[in-house]
Amino acid sequence: MRDSLDPAYANRLCTAESAWWKRLLDVQRPYRDHLRGLNPGFVLDVGCGLGRNLGHCNGHGVGIDANTAAIAECRARGFEAFTPEEFEASPHAQGTPFDTLLISHVLEHMPREAAISLASRYVPRIKSGGQAIFITPQEAGFRSDPTHVELVDLEGLAAIARAAGLERVAAYSFPFPRPIGRVFKYNEFVFVAKKR
Repeated sequence: MRDSLDPAYANRLCTAESAWWKRLLDVQRPYRDHLRGLNPGFVLDVGCGLGRNLGHCNGHGVGIDANTAAIAECRARGFEAFTPEEFEASPHAQGTPFDTLLISHVLEHMPREAAISLASRYVPRIKSGGQAIFITPQEAGFRSDPTHVELVDLEGLAAIARAAGLERVAAYSFPFPRPIGRVFKYNEFVFVAKKR
């Protein structure tokens, strides 16, 4: 997990997303449309990185990331984002202002107990009846990043959600059926849960 906190990790993300063919083909469109289709409302994006998902939500949310270089880039893009310590000192850490807790491509960077702790830390910020969306890479995506620690499949996401006091709403493979995730690195596990 430590390598994902290095400024070089944020630089690698910037380089990867700026590939000309990704911009030309709008490869993020299916993921953007998918997230918007989940009606996230006001989002708390934990592990927001450079702010891609905040952009998918039209900036209607707040990001948190432990990588200070990623937070700087996220802010440069016009999004409201904080380190975990800054977030705790912000007005957003009071009450339950968020409709959705989004943790996308984060939980695979840590051991299971740390993943449960992370989710549990931010679930209290979701409104009663609000949702949590957890997204992790499948096998090919997991292998593509040396900072990944543990493959978190749908069963793993369910266990994390239960431990954080959430109730399952949906669990599925996106954008392609599950077997594709063994060879296509952008296939994802998606778990949607509700705050009781």
